[in-house]
Amino acid sequence: MKRLLFVDGYNIIGDWAELKELQERNLESARDVLIEKMAEYQAYTGIEVTIVFDAHMVPGLGKKYQQYELGIIYTKEKETADECIERLVNERKRVDRQIYVATSDFLEQRVIFASGAYRKSARELRTEMEQIEKSIEGEVEKTKGDKTKGTLQLSEEMAELFEKWRRGKR
Repeated sequence: MKRLLFVDGYNIIGDWAELKELQERNLESARDVLIEKMAEYQAYTGIEVTIVFDAHMVPGLGKKYQQYELGIIYTKEKETADECIERLVNERKRVDRQIYVATSDFLEQRVIFASGAYRKSARELRTEMEQIEKSIEGEVEKTKGDKTKGTLQLSEEMAELFEKWRRGKR
């Protein structure tokens, strides 16, 4: 069964302490950190992630693009992230899909739940992300310690290049 996660970007940024603090200094950096974290989340869980940002923070026409294999949407100027997410849930819901929406907006959680999607609070998503980061760190440490995995030695430069490819960076 295919699983999808729609993330209310600014709602999550406003809820996660480290992103909220960063947002006060540099909103673009806070968005970038959230995007990177959600890319790790998607890579680790296999859940297709789409982050939706409100247009009121970035005026102009709505836009949609891919980064790190994630869907990233900036809504149209008079459309909220909530409205966009509700529309996406209704467009994408099918019997063979589980759709989750990450937001701490209580009203939005109720609307989403009524539409047949599962709700996930910002705190729940943060807890999951922390567990994923710990698991990844553990796997990295295990791999570093396991010298019998292969005999091919990579230079640090090549290892960095492979890591960029793995994360979808060119």
